[in-house]
Amino acid sequence: MTDLPNFISANHSGRDSYKACQIEEGVLNAAIVEADISRSFEEYLEIFNRFYADDIEVSSDTGKESIRGKERVRSILLDFLVPLHVFAEIGGVSISIRNTAIPGDAAGETHSAWTLDLVGVSGKTCTLSWRTFRKWEGLRVVREHQYDHQQTGGPLTFDDIRFRAAEPDGGAFQNPFGRKAD
Repeated sequence: MTDLPNFISANHSGRDSYKACQIEEGVLNAAIVEADISRSFEEYLEIFNRFYADDIEVSSDTGKESIRGKERVRSILLDFLVPLHVFAEIGGVSISIRNTAIPGDAAGETHSAWTLDLVGVSGKTCTLSWRTFRKWEGLRVVREHQYDHQQTGGPLTFDDIRFRAAEPDGGAFQNPFGRKAD
């Protein structure tokens, strides 16, 4: 596990609510962008644990209903992060994420635009983009809604992912008993 994050949250005593949530949003987003999925998916779980309230409510314009509670959301987050980690660490897929803040004027609310780029070993690219609305209470996100989902490029296929084991003898798999397998 890593020490989370390398960014420092601001001390909000005496600051107005608008400024405080804008600062925390910046710290959260910087931590997400700085984490490296090829190194570990646990970094993202640490970020989630730090910034999201126990009674978090998450929704999406692609989903039917809101998901409530940190444990339920963590489970869904794992279903997303673990395959990405495997694709990056083992499959050779290059994965990067970036965000852009979207100006807003409501205290305790933030908006941002996100882009996730996946580049396969074949060079094929799939780009996912979406926007995120967050409602903050103090230093914790209590509601997150993701909307305006878009995909550029088709999904990556097995041709775009390297899942073959290393072949030490130039092509044939060598079993542990020293004989070549057919």
